[in-house]
Amino acid sequence: MIKVHVETYGCTRNKADAEIMEAILLRAGYGLVETPESADYVVVNTCAVKDPTEKHMRERIKTLLDSGKRVIVTGCLTHVNPDIIDPRVSGILGVKSIDRIAEAIDLAERDGKLVSVEGWRERSLDKLGLPRLWRSGVAFVVPISEGCLNACTYCATRFARGVLTSYKPELVVKWVKDALERGYREIQLSSEDTGCYGFDIGTNLAELLDEITSIEGQFRIRVGMMNPNHAINFLDELIEAYQDKKVYKFLHLPVQSGDNEVLRRMGRTYTVEEFEEIVNEFRRKIPGLNLNTDIIVGFPGETEEAFQNTVELIKMVRPDKINVSRYSPRPGTVAAKWKQLPGWKVKERSRLLHRLRLQIAYEINQNYVGREIEVLIHGEGKKGGVEGRTFNYKDIILDGGAPGELTNARVTWAGSTYLKGAVLY
Repeated sequence: MIKVHVETYGCTRNKADAEIMEAILLRAGYGLVETPESADYVVVNTCAVKDPTEKHMRERIKTLLDSGKRVIVTGCLTHVNPDIIDPRVSGILGVKSIDRIAEAIDLAERDGKLVSVEGWRERSLDKLGLPRLWRSGVAFVVPISEGCLNACTYCATRFARGVLTSYKPELVVKWVKDALERGYREIQLSSEDTGCYGFDIGTNLAELLDEITSIEGQFRIRVGMMNPNHAINFLDELIEAYQDKKVYKFLHLPVQSGDNEVLRRMGRTYTVEEFEEIVNEFRRKIPGLNLNTDIIVGFPGETEEAFQNTVELIKMVRPDKINVSRYSPRPGTVAAKWKQLPGWKVKERSRLLHRLRLQIAYEINQNYVGREIEVLIHGEGKKGGVEGRTFNYKDIILDGGAPGELTNARVTWAGSTYLKGAVLY
């Protein structure tokens, strides 16, 4: 039996794609193995959102090939920058060709090579109609759509995922029910932009959440990233859906810059003021909201004043977590053609924001010490103890508890990135 190892990088969406490929491979008679060392083929499900990530993908593929492994490359890199993929690979599949993974290995075994990197215009693939590998665990990723409605001048991911294609609500609900029946207790709704879900099929995220929360049982829902320009269009309805106990009080709302001119150059079709409006409304009606946001520093044209506007926005809004990224030009994007800022300046700004985000997160998390909170236990923690997620999706390490258990705990310690607590029996 030919043995295959699938390793995946990047977003939760890629994780779901990997499980689809694993199920297809099993049905085709291939064996799955946990490590590349014991595999005949390694499927590398790539991410290409940033230049450093792309370089890591290239190096990883080369390492595997040099060690004698046969490699199939899938994921966003195959669309964003296919020219850097080592020509020795045994196959290249686009994000909407993952259903052909077994075919790719079959052809490689016959000394051929399948290259199938169709764009969204040429090939439509309803991934909720494909099988998934059911692993043991607490959290299960359910893709709700693919692609987005934005045209950001720095983003290359849209070259891979295309424009928005929302999956039918009844299919999403079916996958959620199937996951719950198999013992999963956390449903992660995943998309390039959950905020525009359903806009192409006459519905929206709030209506989908209402359908999912009406399912009986004890479980929690984590909503993935949503862009402000879409969320603001149905804000009241969205907040009402978030008030259901089954929805984590977790909002991932990327602002990217605190300067409206930089946002305009980025192609982000909202203003700083609209971002603030969404945050303020959520905080007013959702107690304990865990706000996550993203910032890109060093974007072409970001003046010192523009950067200071970002700093001031962060100081005022005080997100629980900030994902700070140094801008890196991506092939084929508009912003890659513009004059770039000096690398030393980008690093300097990144370090300043990094220190600020840790300080704010530490101060916010200190307010949890001594509090009693609800926790969904995930299992053995990487930091020791038992890992769980609080009602608002903060990472917490406990002194006990079984995976999938909803329990109450008292927070005993807080750092910038996670909490510690004791289970209240």
